[in-house]
Amino acid sequence: MNEPAPQADQGKQRGGVVFILVTLFIDILGIGIVIPVLPELVKQFVGGSSTLAGWYVGMIGSSYALMQFLCAPVVGALSDRYGRRPVILAALFGLGVDFLIQGFAPSVTWLFVGRLIAGIMGASFSTANAYIADVSTPETRARNFGLVGVMFGLGFICGPALGGVLGGIHTRLPFFVAAGLALVNWIYGFFILPESLPPEKRGSLTLAKLNPFRTIERLRSYPLVAGLAVAFVFTSLAQRGLENVWVLFTIEQFKWDKVTNGLALGLVGLAAAVVQGGLVRPFIARIGERRTAVFGLTISVIAFLGYGLATHGWMIPCIIIFGSLGGLSGPAIQSIVAGTVDSSEQGKIQGALTSLMSMTSIVAPLIFTAGLFSYFTSDEAPVRVPGAPFLLGSVLLFIALIVIRQVFRRFPEETDDSALQHGDVDSSDDSTEAAATQSSGDGNQAEGEQ
Repeated sequence: MNEPAPQADQGKQRGGVVFILVTLFIDILGIGIVIPVLPELVKQFVGGSSTLAGWYVGMIGSSYALMQFLCAPVVGALSDRYGRRPVILAALFGLGVDFLIQGFAPSVTWLFVGRLIAGIMGASFSTANAYIADVSTPETRARNFGLVGVMFGLGFICGPALGGVLGGIHTRLPFFVAAGLALVNWIYGFFILPESLPPEKRGSLTLAKLNPFRTIERLRSYPLVAGLAVAFVFTSLAQRGLENVWVLFTIEQFKWDKVTNGLALGLVGLAAAVVQGGLVRPFIARIGERRTAVFGLTISVIAFLGYGLATHGWMIPCIIIFGSLGGLSGPAIQSIVAGTVDSSEQGKIQGALTSLMSMTSIVAPLIFTAGLFSYFTSDEAPVRVPGAPFLLGSVLLFIALIVIRQVFRRFPEETDDSALQHGDVDSSDDSTEAAATQSSGDGNQAEGEQ
């Protein structure tokens, strides 16, 4: 559990959290800004063949996820040993260089190189989450992770739209703008970002801790977190599947064009930002972290079922708005994890969770897009069901819901945290009660949430 920071340090920590949130926004913006132009650039390199370009884009995406899987525990362990600040700054600088490489890329091979670097630098998401955990109190932890969700939502709204506008000027311009944003933020952070992990709380660094599979095994030291991680895998697999098949599904089922899809995806990001920025705090204050997590997963189960069964395009915006409430579960679960894990291991545990997410990003395109969607829209299918991937997603989310309820029953809130960490008794993080008693009168500005 994190102790409140001395008054003299609170201003620095507040500024640090604001910087981390801006960094996350720029990371997501950088990912989104190249989405509209990357396939077109690849297409130019392969002689205009859409089929070949699609294969390369898929392989590039899988390579990015693979590097995140391999490097997330390494980056997390390095941050536990040497501090969050140097790792975050190194990742920002590397991200800027990566976008420059992609912007100047003379061939598809160099695009692969750039995305591999992006995967390594993107593994710093785990360190950013660890930083948030370091400087948050039980009262502000869930809110701060909710703000992380806001940054993801805003980046997802602005990135593709900005990339489309800039790409209309020149195909490579979005890469250079993303590089400039990353490098400017790196310079800014070099002067203002304080370290969040004091030397006395830093862990050791061994080769075993750099192994992504061994790092995932480290979750077993925290039985509650390990149980939540199982649910997290099912949830992440469903979400990654949605992201990969969304455009193909809406084109096939509703004949949507690029503009309609862009507006729909913008609505997804906007709704996510509103929910995670404005509703996470009151929900957790009202019903606690655990009930919020269960409520959010329940909404997601229903929303995915709605996507899979939708027969008219007008239904989708309604489902998006309703389903955005499912975003309440993420910050609640992250808050429970952060309150359970020792500060010297936040980076490793967050790295393990990022590795799990990367694994699902590798597998999801094969299952949802190349598998279910291709089959159930082909002549070989006994019945045409373009929404089959979403129906599978609903099943996976329902499994996650069952798992998380069982985990919470096994580890009730009133038991001792120290026993929980060592697996001696059924227990859980006790921050829900503290979060439930926090004042709901403060605003949701990033500067006021620390």
